[in-house]
Amino acid sequence: MISSSKFKAIDFYRKIPRDLTEASVSGAWLSIAAALAMIFLFGMELNKYLTVSTSTSIIIDNSSDGDFLRIDFNISFPALSCEFASVDVSDALGTNRLNITKTIRKFSIDPQLRHKAIEFHSEPVPHVSQHGDEVDDEAVEGSVSLNSDSFAKLSQEHPILVVNFFAPWCYWSTRLRSSWEKAAKIIKERYDPDKDGRIILAKVDCTEAVDLCKRHHVQGYPSIRIFRKGSDLRDDDGHHEHESYYGDRDTDSLVKAMEELVSPTPLENQKPALEKNRPAPLTGGCRIEGYVRVKKVPGNLIISSRSGAHSFDSSQMNMSHVIGHLSFGKIISPRVLSDVKRLIPYLGRSHDKLNGRSFINHQDLDANVTIEHYLQVVKTEVVTVKSSHGSSLIEQYEYTAHSSLAQSVNMPVAKFHFELSPMQVAGILDSILYNTIRLMKKMEIGKNI
Repeated sequence: MISSSKFKAIDFYRKIPRDLTEASVSGAWLSIAAALAMIFLFGMELNKYLTVSTSTSIIIDNSSDGDFLRIDFNISFPALSCEFASVDVSDALGTNRLNITKTIRKFSIDPQLRHKAIEFHSEPVPHVSQHGDEVDDEAVEGSVSLNSDSFAKLSQEHPILVVNFFAPWCYWSTRLRSSWEKAAKIIKERYDPDKDGRIILAKVDCTEAVDLCKRHHVQGYPSIRIFRKGSDLRDDDGHHEHESYYGDRDTDSLVKAMEELVSPTPLENQKPALEKNRPAPLTGGCRIEGYVRVKKVPGNLIISSRSGAHSFDSSQMNMSHVIGHLSFGKIISPRVLSDVKRLIPYLGRSHDKLNGRSFINHQDLDANVTIEHYLQVVKTEVVTVKSSHGSSLIEQYEYTAHSSLAQSVNMPVAKFHFELSPMQVAGILDSILYNTIRLMKKMEIGKNI
C-alpha cells in the first residue's frame, strides 16, 4: 500500500511558495519593464508588417506600348505670331514632318500670357500658287504709301483699307509689287476715292515704318491685311478688327478679291467668297498646346515661323517662351501619381521637369538666338503587387533637361532635342498588406467600411 506522503509527491500543482505571491517594489519595476519591452517589440513587428518594400532594376526597354511615343506640351511664346507659328518633328531615321496641325491648337496671347477664348484657326502654312508673270520695276504707283500718321487718318476715311506690309529686301515682296500696283490702279479707277471711297489699297515699308508694323504684329513679308472701319470692332489696344489675305497674288486674283470685299451684297453672302481670308492675330504672342507622336529614336521637336510665300527678318524674331507643360508618354491621373509618389518618394519628380520654367531672350542685347533644350528620356515602370488582386502596372517617362541659348545665322527657333535611353527602370512595389493600407487610408478620411 502506497503511503500518503508518496502519493502527494505526484501532485503537479503544488502550492506556490508564499514569497512568490507577495507584492514588492522590485517586482513592480520588473513587471513594468517587461510590459514596455513587449510593447516595443510588438510595435517593431507591426511596423515591419505594414512597411512597403521596393526593389529596383534596370532592364532593356522591350515594352509593349509600340514604336511611337507621345509628347504633350503647352508652351507660350510672347513674341511669336500664331499666324506663322509652326510645329515640326524630325528624327534620326529621316522622318521630317512640317507644320503639324491635326493635334495642335493655337491661341493668341498678350505679353502677360493671357489668351482670348477664341482659338486661332490652325491651317496649313500659307502657300501661294500664283504670282504676277513678271517683275516690273517701272510699274505705275497705284497704291498709297503710308506711315503711322497717314495710316490712322486713312483707316478712318474709308470703310475698307487693304494694306500690303512689305520689306524691300524680301523676295516675295518683290514678286508681289507689280501685281499689287496694277490691282491698286484698277480698283482706284473703279472706286474713285473722291467719289466712291469704299475701298482703297495702300502699302507700308516695314523697314521705314518699323513701329507701325510692330503695332500690327507683322512678322512675315508681305502681309496683306484688310481693315474694316464699318465693323468698328476694336481690340484692347484700340485697333480695328482686321483680316489677312492668303489668296493668289497675280493681278486678276487680287482685283477679284477686292471686288468681293466691296460688293454691296449682305455680309452673310460674302463669307464663301472670302474663304481665303481669316482673322489675323490681334496680339503679338501665341500659346501652342497639344501633342505629337514621335518614333522612339533620337529626334527633335521644333517650333518656328514657317511659310511657303513669306519672308522673315531673323534679327527681329524672338523665340522666348514659357513652358506650361511638357511630358512624355501617357498622361497619368493626378490621383494615381499622388499615390505612387507617397509609396515611392523618388518617383515622378522628373516626368514634368520643365513645367513652369521661363526661357527669355532679351532681344535688345542678342539677335538670331535659338533656344535649345536637350532631354534624356528614361521609361519607368512600377508594378504594384497586391495580395488578393494580382498586380497593376504604372508606366511613365521621366527626363533630365539641359537648356541653352545659341546665336545662329539661320532663323531662330525653339528646339527640343530628345533622346530615349534603351534601358528602363523597373520598380516592383511589394505590398502584401495592400488591403490593410487601403483600410487605414479609408479610416483616415472617416469612411465606414
